[in-house]
Amino acid sequence: MYRQETIKPYEAEAGKAAQVEKMFDNIAPTYDKLNHRLSWDIDKGWRRKAIRQLEPYKPKTLLDIATGTGDFAILAAEMLQPDRLVGADISEGMMEIGRQKVKDKGLQDIISFEKEDCLALSYPDGTFDAVTAAFGIRNFADLDKGLREMCRVLKEGGHLSIVELTTPVSCPMKQLFHVYSHTVLPLYGRLISKDTSAYAYLTKTIEAFPQGERMVEILKKAGFRDASFRRLTSGICTMYFATK
Repeated sequence: MYRQETIKPYEAEAGKAAQVEKMFDNIAPTYDKLNHRLSWDIDKGWRRKAIRQLEPYKPKTLLDIATGTGDFAILAAEMLQPDRLVGADISEGMMEIGRQKVKDKGLQDIISFEKEDCLALSYPDGTFDAVTAAFGIRNFADLDKGLREMCRVLKEGGHLSIVELTTPVSCPMKQLFHVYSHTVLPLYGRLISKDTSAYAYLTKTIEAFPQGERMVEILKKAGFRDASFRRLTSGICTMYFATK
């Protein structure tokens, strides 16, 4: 069982949601630089593939869950050209950087950022044509509840596109990724972000997160009628697609 609520960034009494908010506020200024460097910019291609899953359906209203600094939201707006895209996140520090990036690209009439509890979204049932999430749902304190909320705010027949970091399942990538994620990632993350806990925590969430066939079953349990997955870059990342 994936016990998200027990994996926390800091050794403190505060609940997981409060700790995750604090962590992302702390690392927000260096988050983009670290993400791209630690993945050798491969993460940009992963995002593009996840958005392409939605292209045949031409969604006009989108919700990007755990939007962070808005990279996925911006790329989705450019590729899909929706009428409206909402980026939702718990961290104002991350979204402030996203707002500036959106302004610089002249997309502020399409993309807006809203602070939301992703386990209890404020939007009415059936609001969006599509929901997206990139590298964020493994931070949910309750994955099942978060996915049910994503399903609830989707229109009937709407689509969910997720891309998430996962652990490779075959040799030698499995062993190489283990060494990289336990040495290079936390050390470099600590040096650049100055947060001694954040990137060690992120490694733990990757290892604990359900993936592949198990994640497909969780998506169906959350209310999606169809769900599938595709591993990318030898399984370092996995892409999911589901229909309500």
